[in-house]
Amino acid sequence: MSRRVHTLHRCSVCVCVCVCSTVPVPSPRGCRSARPRAPLQVPIPTPVPAPGRVTRACDAASRARPELRTHPAGPVPPAPARPALPRGAGGRRGGVTGRPRPAAPLPPGCRGDASTARKSPRARSSPGAAMSQRQVLQVFEQYQRARTQFVQAVADLATRPQSIETLHSAGVVSLLRLLLLDIVPSVRQTAALSLGRLADYSMDLAEAIVKAGILPQLVCSLPEENRYYKKSAAFVLRAVAKHSPQLAQAIVHCGALEALVICLEDFDPGVKEGASWAFDYIARHNPELSQAVVDAGAVPLLVLCIQEPEIALKRIAASTLSDISKHSPELAQTVVDAGAIAHLAQMIPNPDAKLKRQVLSALSQIAKHSVDLSELVVEAEIFPVVLTCLKDSDEYVKKNGATLIREIAKHSPELSLCTSWAMQLHFLKKGKKLSLLKKEHWSQKPKTKLTRLQLSQLIVNSGGVAAVIDCIGSCRGTVRLPGIMMLGYVAAHSENLSMAVIVSKGIPLLCACLIEEHEDHIKAAAAWALGQIGRHTAEHARHVAAANVLPTLLDIYMDARSSDDLKMKAKKALKNVLQKCTYLPALEALLHDAPPSIMKHIIGQFSKVLPHDSKARRLFVTTGGLKKVQEIKAEPGSLLQEYINAINNCYPEEIVRYYSPGYSEILLERVESYQPVL
Repeated sequence: MSRRVHTLHRCSVCVCVCVCSTVPVPSPRGCRSARPRAPLQVPIPTPVPAPGRVTRACDAASRARPELRTHPAGPVPPAPARPALPRGAGGRRGGVTGRPRPAAPLPPGCRGDASTARKSPRARSSPGAAMSQRQVLQVFEQYQRARTQFVQAVADLATRPQSIETLHSAGVVSLLRLLLLDIVPSVRQTAALSLGRLADYSMDLAEAIVKAGILPQLVCSLPEENRYYKKSAAFVLRAVAKHSPQLAQAIVHCGALEALVICLEDFDPGVKEGASWAFDYIARHNPELSQAVVDAGAVPLLVLCIQEPEIALKRIAASTLSDISKHSPELAQTVVDAGAIAHLAQMIPNPDAKLKRQVLSALSQIAKHSVDLSELVVEAEIFPVVLTCLKDSDEYVKKNGATLIREIAKHSPELSLCTSWAMQLHFLKKGKKLSLLKKEHWSQKPKTKLTRLQLSQLIVNSGGVAAVIDCIGSCRGTVRLPGIMMLGYVAAHSENLSMAVIVSKGIPLLCACLIEEHEDHIKAAAAWALGQIGRHTAEHARHVAAANVLPTLLDIYMDARSSDDLKMKAKKALKNVLQKCTYLPALEALLHDAPPSIMKHIIGQFSKVLPHDSKARRLFVTTGGLKKVQEIKAEPGSLLQEYINAINNCYPEEIVRYYSPGYSEILLERVESYQPVL
């Protein structure tokens, strides 16, 4: 190809180049130097550029030469040239320092520009290769999109009970197991969420997940994943563990406890909450699993969790401590040693009802095991704050508060002593007298003569009995049960405490529970509490009998629909009250309907009262009591026969014979056989 050489002229300042002419191009308006540079000889390929590719430099050249382009106003005169500056005096070649100016790039679109230079075949990428690369990447994008859509659809279907069996039969567990190894974090997290929802639905699906070997896979990846995956994995573990001790044991065997402990140390509260929940479902089954949780070092971290500001985390951590403490005194002592009682007691006034439920439950599970643990709970100064929970609008808060008071009150009166110096001082300021069983607590304290105070007495002095009675009256159903039992425990300890229940009008309320409630176990608790109140003295029994409780207890005992436990409790309560009762009108109401097992106690009380009370003997005859006694058929030599003989000895023989069965016939026969004297 032939080549031509064109002369390029360049402005000394603007570096404007013309490839169409050898005539110097005048400097544009505003240029600082009109001195042209030396022409450059550049080889140019033969094909002249098309008219559309003429640069602005060419246009400038054409404007500079009138012969090349005419103008309506005439030829365009060239711009006046500026005088050349000496080298070093501000000129463009050297400036002050004399350093040469670096060559400027050619303007875009010029034939000498590198952007317009032809590229070699190797440097150019063919459109077919770029298209092929996009198609390959598009396949991978579609595959990732399909996996994401699949796990999201499965997670949504797992929330619908009618779809879960179909998912299980389609083999969704094995498919989700593979997706747990996906390279996309969102796919892994959603797959774990789907498995958790499936395991939460039924025990069969939870067992299928365990048999598929998914748990070790979850546990191994748990410490390295992000917080969202950790929460989903913890959800899977608790959903599996909740169904049975065997499934919970499988979680322990795969090493999940250590991974969950690491999650308890995470910064994210949601991860801590998920791990605490998993520990809760593992520990609630039996003492062995709770001990495994303790051995993993979870208890101190759970105590730290209840100190976090997040309410949800506080709730589940308190619930976990409650389920750990409920199994044995040793486990409860472990929770106490971690300092849980003080932090739990501080949260009792919290306005959140769900948190108060768990806090009261945890304290009651600790206090129920022994006197020492109950004393530690009392020393945390839960009274009288806990009594305010009995007036809470949430019924479960009421129930758990009454349960806590019940667990403190139930311990043996001989050992239930308050050994806290702070509590001793508290009651001394109020004029109460206390006693300490352990003298070492007073080694450096003033020696003061004190008397014994039971934990039940502490509850009474704090106004606990009246508060519990008000709570029982304001609710129905199982919420009443712990309060009813608490009254029975308090009344069982001593005559004074029993009288405190009577003075607080607890008997009418317990009698109402016998009539209003439909559950046998609640009626049984009320019958037992009434028996504990009336078993101390004749005065206590009189209060119980005067409330017309004895006929109600007898009806429950005689009712064929009553459960065996309820019948036993009612019989025991009747026996406790009747053995101390001297209120004869209440006893006479039972004479006509009582079975022989109850009758002997009733007759026994009459045999004790009638020999010493003439008015009672007369009333006993006029009300038909003596006649009823004569109708009782007792085995000779039995205790009942002895009681009957003791009653008959209180009356003349003629009176006894008169009210004996068949005596009227004997009199009629005597009338018939009598020969009148004329």
